[in-house]
Amino acid sequence: MIDRLDHFVLTTAQPDEIIRFYTEVLGMTLETFRNGRRMALKFGRSKINIHVKGGEYDPKAHAPGIGTLDFCFIASVPLEQVIASLEKHRVAIIEGPCIKTGAMGEIRSVYFRDPDLNLVEVSEYV
Repeated sequence: MIDRLDHFVLTTAQPDEIIRFYTEVLGMTLETFRNGRRMALKFGRSKINIHVKGGEYDPKAHAPGIGTLDFCFIASVPLEQVIASLEKHRVAIIEGPCIKTGAMGEIRSVYFRDPDLNLVEVSEYV
């Protein structure tokens, strides 16, 4: 019945830092829509919609919060390139590279935090 994840919403207190992090460190593209009133970070066939804390759009999660997300991206480049970008931008790796289990089998992952302290995992299938 479900094919894939299209987008999710990240609630932030610091949209400029979040946009910088995801575009510069992870290579996503900023998209604005609805006459510039909405923002999203695009990657592959998916996106992250950005809501600023206190100015969330309806409908929204029951209790949107900052730093409450824990998610995993599959890299479009070798994991070593992701690690090099994290090091270049002085983003501390919390764990990894390590072997974990993804939706389609074993993955090799690194974990780190974004500016709002969400836990971000970037992986490649092994």
